[in-house]
Amino acid sequence: MLTFGVGAYVSALSGPAHADPLALWRIVHGACVPHVEAGLGPKPCERVDQGVAILKDLVGIAQMLTIPTRRITGIEDPQMLALNAPPVFAVAWSAKTLVEARLGRALPREAVGLAINSKWARSQDQLHVHVDCMAIPVMKALAEYASALDGVWRAMTVPLHGQIYFARRVDSADLVDVAPLKLLADGVEGARGHMGAYSLAAVGATFDGKPGFILLADQFSLEGGGHAEDIQDHDCAIAHSTP
Repeated sequence: MLTFGVGAYVSALSGPAHADPLALWRIVHGACVPHVEAGLGPKPCERVDQGVAILKDLVGIAQMLTIPTRRITGIEDPQMLALNAPPVFAVAWSAKTLVEARLGRALPREAVGLAINSKWARSQDQLHVHVDCMAIPVMKALAEYASALDGVWRAMTVPLHGQIYFARRVDSADLVDVAPLKLLADGVEGARGHMGAYSLAAVGATFDGKPGFILLADQFSLEGGGHAEDIQDHDCAIAHSTP
């Protein structure tokens, strides 16, 4: 009998400081996947597809999380650099429609970002990508900076939410043909051996009239680095300020 339902989900994630670091794993592995396998639908998840579950986070009005259905601890897990790594970023971008459904309106691609926090700046030990609106100041800064980007990682000359990020351009409509974590591991010196120290974000963008993404990475620091989720806005102010 399956007993890990929505009530258990709320309990798992509403305790002191999200005390259970495996709460997300228990929800996906103990409820969403068994429910799908039993023909009962994905609840409490929104979808389960391609080895990745999409779950509405309790934080924020529209924030979604994409979570592998197999045990993967986080950005540092070697499984994420393997050929059969679950497509967490591609599925995360597909969850843009779920964010928009919660908001009751469509958003430009530049208004949505995907983020993984570093090993030392997260509460959960099951890999998850935050899918949510971008903070308006960050969105504006990236719009002004986009023309300076190409396919090489470089330190930005302006801060985002007080942090200096490495940034690069990716020409892809949906990240189906791109593995952002592998691009980080292969493109930033020293990153492959220290993936747990990094956070990574992918923000929708348009280059020369074609869809793409801006990838952003920074390292953990006591001054707030390694928490790419900070450049998102879980209140989705952008949804109330764009036509």
